[in-house]
Amino acid sequence: MSIASTSVIQIIPRTRRGVELLLLVIAVAVAVAAYVNIGITAQNSVPASTGYYAAGIGLLALIAHLVLRFRAPYADPVLLPCAVLLNGLGVAMIHRIDLGLTAMGRTRGVPFAPQQITWTAVGVVLFVGVIVVVRDHRRLQGLTYTAGLAGLVLLVLPLVPGIGRTVNGAPIWIHIAGMSFQPGEFAKVCLVIFFAGYLVVKRDVLTLAGRRFLGLDLPRARDLGPILIAWLASLGVLVFESDLGSSLLFFGLFLFLLYVSTERAGWLIIGGLLFVGGAYFAYVTFGHVHSRVTDWLNPWAIDGGQIKLGLMGQAWGGVLGRGLGQGHPELTLYANSDMIISSMAEELGLTGLIAIILIYTLIVERGLRAALGCRDIFGKLVATGLAMSFALQVFVIVGGVTALIPLTGLATPFMALGGTSLVANWAIIALLLRISDQARRPQTPAAPVSDETIAMAVQKQ
Repeated sequence: MSIASTSVIQIIPRTRRGVELLLLVIAVAVAVAAYVNIGITAQNSVPASTGYYAAGIGLLALIAHLVLRFRAPYADPVLLPCAVLLNGLGVAMIHRIDLGLTAMGRTRGVPFAPQQITWTAVGVVLFVGVIVVVRDHRRLQGLTYTAGLAGLVLLVLPLVPGIGRTVNGAPIWIHIAGMSFQPGEFAKVCLVIFFAGYLVVKRDVLTLAGRRFLGLDLPRARDLGPILIAWLASLGVLVFESDLGSSLLFFGLFLFLLYVSTERAGWLIIGGLLFVGGAYFAYVTFGHVHSRVTDWLNPWAIDGGQIKLGLMGQAWGGVLGRGLGQGHPELTLYANSDMIISSMAEELGLTGLIAIILIYTLIVERGLRAALGCRDIFGKLVATGLAMSFALQVFVIVGGVTALIPLTGLATPFMALGGTSLVANWAIIALLLRISDQARRPQTPAAPVSDETIAMAVQKQ
């Protein structure tokens, strides 16, 4: 009589929450050090608000960490520290510009840095809400067309009389209950969910190849409807809302997701041609687009122009920068919002700008890693779309302030002054963390198999 033994190999994956906590401590320390450095350099003393700033950023980071520890323990450990670091550095630079504007006598009431911390708190509250409410990202697929409708409504809201507001020549804001919002920031999240859900269902049809041209399989003419609709929608945003950046972002996201889901390079060619044609049509037809291109081609012709002052500040910063608090970023128009990347480059130099871009690159890389590890196609496309929204937005912003492409006015994620963009980006990070938790979470282990059962199976063979 033999006693059957049971062989069980149990692999317990590491959640990496301890690593995340360590990275958060470093991120908060760097942000607080930058804030203190600015005060000492610009005012010869540690800012009186340092305790408030450090406690606010540290407490919000700890709350987000604890929520992930208990609600999404297997989530990516790098995304949250990157977001906290960028957010903290953005608040520090906004404080720096507040000091510069005060010295010039150009203050406009309450400083902007405390407002940005308040909006950070709202963003973290939404972050917690997304993590707690969205327990499984796959349920969002059932909201595909609802999300698409919500995205379109959010895009159209600024055009509604009574609540729509025009700021700096672009009617992309709404004003409700004494507060202003930019609904297009939330529209991109809704549209990514819609694009992903739509392509999961239609990708087999869109994958079918039509004629072959120059070695590429082009799609069939009957399947061009989705990309034409996306093109017309993005062109409509450009025409009616004068928002070149959002138009490029929405069309670029759909085109990229279409390519990822079908693996057909022909879609990229058709989409690129449509974009070039639409951009040229807008350039020759609409004055605001023409003026942006003209400013880009010859920024030195405009005395006191954004691009000109931004380029001069970046050139003055050089490779290593003037040092935090030692430059004059406040001289550039909208230095704390549209041109905050230029402000960073002036005081941190090319080296600091590269470091900031690498942090954004890390966010994109971790988002794409979550997409690769996700076990369902919908989650893969959502994670890819959200990660690429960061990539496209940062490319458009950095390209605009460095005169690589025309300036569009998009907000730099987590850094630029503005509550709507900040809150929306915290929601995007929450969705990426939820998907990464699902991707990294171990699958349910199979039932243990005894050695006797294995031996009997071998004998039967």
